[in-house]
Amino acid sequence: MSAAAAFMVAAPAQAQEAERLTDTLLLKNYRPVSIFNVPVTRVDRAKYPVIDMHTHDYVDTPAEVDSVVAVMDACGVEQAHIMQCNWISDPYDVVKERYAAYPDRFKLWFCLDYTDFDSPDWTERAIAQVEKYHEMGAVGIGEMVDKGLGDVYALPVEGRGIRLNDPKLTPVLKRCGELGLLVNIHIAEPIWMYEEIDCHNDGLMNGAVWQVDTSAEGCLDYDGLMDMFEEALSACPDTKIVACHMLNMSHDYPRLSAIMDRHPNLYLDISARFVESSVTPRATRDFIVRYQDRILYGTDNTPDRDMYRFTFRIMESADEHIYDEGYSYHWAISGWDLPDSVLRKLYRTNALKLLSGK
Repeated sequence: MSAAAAFMVAAPAQAQEAERLTDTLLLKNYRPVSIFNVPVTRVDRAKYPVIDMHTHDYVDTPAEVDSVVAVMDACGVEQAHIMQCNWISDPYDVVKERYAAYPDRFKLWFCLDYTDFDSPDWTERAIAQVEKYHEMGAVGIGEMVDKGLGDVYALPVEGRGIRLNDPKLTPVLKRCGELGLLVNIHIAEPIWMYEEIDCHNDGLMNGAVWQVDTSAEGCLDYDGLMDMFEEALSACPDTKIVACHMLNMSHDYPRLSAIMDRHPNLYLDISARFVESSVTPRATRDFIVRYQDRILYGTDNTPDRDMYRFTFRIMESADEHIYDEGYSYHWAISGWDLPDSVLRKLYRTNALKLLSGK
């Protein structure tokens, strides 16, 4: 009698239940727990002081700002940069007042006003807006977003169809470079959101939630977005542009490396892509070490102790086969184990150099 047959004789009910489960368990309900006896590193506080170069206005009151500062203090985050986007942010003046008690702890970015974009004087008005916010202490424009349909998250109106490489935008972005203002741009989404949602998509669960319908009128696909972005980079070589979320290209470091090499004005932030980048930790580590002077730490998430500590664990440890209910989606991920010299740069030094115009 085979081992399988013996099992069926010894425990038919258990075998039947296991077979039933494999046929009926939904992927969204699959919650694996690692049984590997491997190191589990707890990093309560970053090894070096941190500047979070990508977060948002997730609070409503000064008291909530105080709570965020307490989280930052506990985790070693000395400064956070607030990106402006209309789905989660009040107007710039309102946000500035909200954080006024902590001018050194929070720095603000702003969105362009696309009202009457087709009018002949829009570029002139946009440059005046850039100069106004520069005088008010803004760090730069951001977060501009194009997942396929244009900068649809801009304030105060949608920028549908407005691309970063639009000739009317180029003088505005060049003016940012002249003033030392940065530009933060969210191009595309991770590649799985553009792939077929089927049994071959290894990012299926997250891809299905954030899928981009490229059949929509005027929607660019993933490659079209990247081509457009490179045109914008080439048109503004003296403007420092930060592609957030690792340019949504952590699945293809050779391609991302080539883009980085072609455009020395391009920087990356790692916000909200710790999981995607931790599926291939050795490739990610190699890429980060190679471009260690042009990568910035960021989160893009609601400030929270566990969230910060999760990112620190990924960056600082060599832990393997991590499942985390809050952050790791459906993949098992592993730490990057970055060298101390690189950690210092990503956490803080690169941000300071970029903000100082160096």
